[in-house]
Amino acid sequence: MSTIFDVASARSHFPALQQSQVFFDNAGGSQVLGEVIDSVVKYLSETNVQLGGSYRVAKQSEALYDQGMQAAAKYINAGPDEIVLGSSTTQLMRNLCSALKMRPGDEIILSKLDHEANLAPWVQLADWLDITIKWWSSQNKQNPRLDAEVLRGLLSEKTRLVACTHTSNVLGTIHDIKELARTVHTIPGAMICVDGVAYAPHRQLDVRDLEVDFYAFSWYKVYGPHISMLFGRREIHDQIRSLGHYFNPSDTLEQKLGLAGSNYELTQSIPKVLDYFGADPAKTWAGITSHEEKLQSIILDYLKSNEIITVHGEKSASSKLRVPVISFTVAGRSSKSVVDAIQDSSNFGFKCGHFYSVRLIDEVLGLTSDGVIRVSLVHYNTENEATEFVKVLDEVLSA
Repeated sequence: MSTIFDVASARSHFPALQQSQVFFDNAGGSQVLGEVIDSVVKYLSETNVQLGGSYRVAKQSEALYDQGMQAAAKYINAGPDEIVLGSSTTQLMRNLCSALKMRPGDEIILSKLDHEANLAPWVQLADWLDITIKWWSSQNKQNPRLDAEVLRGLLSEKTRLVACTHTSNVLGTIHDIKELARTVHTIPGAMICVDGVAYAPHRQLDVRDLEVDFYAFSWYKVYGPHISMLFGRREIHDQIRSLGHYFNPSDTLEQKLGLAGSNYELTQSIPKVLDYFGADPAKTWAGITSHEEKLQSIILDYLKSNEIITVHGEKSASSKLRVPVISFTVAGRSSKSVVDAIQDSSNFGFKCGHFYSVRLIDEVLGLTSDGVIRVSLVHYNTENEATEFVKVLDEVLSA
């Protein structure tokens, strides 16, 4: 990709975009790069064997897998020993929960703004081990944010873990994870576990700069294969038990938590994602960020102008404050009826509901089970698509 963002060039890499369907549900999963698809097909066609063999094809297969692990670690500025891949972020969080050393009397702080993937494991662990849970929320019902001062008031010398989101998969609001991590680390031995699933499709990742202990995201929402990844800082590996067989090594995070879940053909395709962002990914991401800000401006400007629409989350279109994951409700209309009406009269594909952030929808936003209408765009969406969506939405609401 060019360092000057070119949406037409970007779209040419995605076979699924060569059809009439307009994908506005990208927070649930992005479309996949053609290069990734080709890589998976080639691997399965030519090198699909179990790792560990000494014959020619087995060596080729193992080399491809190792290259995938190296690329995955490089993408977030981590070491290969600090990552583990698995079927989903939900699964990896469960694995971590089962392996992290905790004691009765420890305290865990959980954010109510999170997807349940980063909540349910810790709730269950607390029940098993008689650990205290403290809930971290926001008093602002329209634009909830995770505030470091509120967090500071929840911390104690017993705090063992804080779990929170980088960006809400419903609200699109970006939280200052570095500030939150530094706040957590004022307590000796306390760790922070971040769900980065909704943030990763929109920004370059650097776990060293963020100063996090654990960070998870899904490659299938970052234009790659249907596989997810968890980072665990090397310095705290001694706090993680191995879930593997007793006779196997347990030196790396993959060996401790992987349980042979890092699908070979998908892992080896990850380098193709890095190739897509080019030799200077920082410049590529800068172009993407600028483009996405234009997309969210088009949609938010209309939503804020219509008095029967409530935008939930950050109202500003600034790329410093949010990503183009936009949720709203319409007075006097169910969310499902609006989605159905638009999809019946157009090619837009998107959803409504709670998106597995039930605590946010119910307890923070105070909404009904109907949830929110969510449109989630990424860099391969166009300004014309955003403008056309606004037009169709306006026609539906005016009918």
